[in-house]
Amino acid sequence: MRTLMLSANELNTAKIAADIIKNGGLVAIPTETVYGLGANGLDESAVAKIFEAKGRPQDNPLILHVSRTEDIEKFCHSIPQAAYALAEAFWPGPLTMVLPARDTVPKRTTAGLDTVAVRCPDCAITRDIIALSGVPIAAPSANISGKPSTTTAQHVHHDHDGRIDAIVDGGPCRVGVESTIVDLTDERPRLLRPGGITPQQLKAVLGDLVIDKAVTASIDHDAVVKAPGMKYRHYAPAEPVVIVSGSREKAAQYIRKHFEPGDRVLCFEEELPLYEGCAPLSYGQEADVDTLCAGLFAALRELDDPSIHQVYARCPEGDGVAFAVQNRLKKAAAFHVIDAEVEV
Repeated sequence: MRTLMLSANELNTAKIAADIIKNGGLVAIPTETVYGLGANGLDESAVAKIFEAKGRPQDNPLILHVSRTEDIEKFCHSIPQAAYALAEAFWPGPLTMVLPARDTVPKRTTAGLDTVAVRCPDCAITRDIIALSGVPIAAPSANISGKPSTTTAQHVHHDHDGRIDAIVDGGPCRVGVESTIVDLTDERPRLLRPGGITPQQLKAVLGDLVIDKAVTASIDHDAVVKAPGMKYRHYAPAEPVVIVSGSREKAAQYIRKHFEPGDRVLCFEEELPLYEGCAPLSYGQEADVDTLCAGLFAALRELDDPSIHQVYARCPEGDGVAFAVQNRLKKAAAFHVIDAEVEV
């Protein structure tokens, strides 16, 4: 298979990509969060190609991408007023809502569940592709399953050249981590995955929010989950990742004490001088968490090298967008965190 590289700036790109989607093909689409691997979300055979291309577990549900808020009524029922309030506040944008699914949505898309995750991305070319195709696009992140997500078209090309029909190059993703996911099918709204829309922003609209256990800790592999990325090791390079918490000085002391040839350090830009000689890699500035969010997956992909023995990683503290970075790094580390204030 020859994979087409399409530029978001070309006039015919949206139509070409939409035609591929309508014909049951796979197209990598840009969004503000990460690149997605898209197919017709109502076509079971097309959706099956997503799972095959990614090597994705069959019990990991997909997200349906729509081009406008009104479209959720075609694929969801019993929609609470809270969903419309969230859409008004954050769509188009990096927010996914889990709602009861209509029978028109295949069980392969929902991983056998009676619920479906939906969002409207803040990327004009992708909304055009959805609208022109006339169907919702099911699209998980376009990386190989379990590996760091794709935030550039080049990342997608590396993972899927010759395996999918086309890649739409929309430039680097602005947010850099997958969308926030909130479940609106229970009595209380539940955060299933943090992202660019923070818990504080959600609470301002909803008035209430429960944080699911899967956000902060590992859950059983037999658990039934309603959204992507909740139970499997995700976002991880080939080698083990260990998060080292604590002050800059204590963390550096711990890492230098345990550092061996072949190890790497993933740290904040401000900390680079502390790790001279330890092959440090910065993924952004601690003082500007948005840069950490945007730079995390590119850094993890650079570290996805079998010749590396182990990665010591520094993780931002606090809430807001930092909460999303913490979640992704802890997933990559399988929640292995060492407190340097205690362990040194």
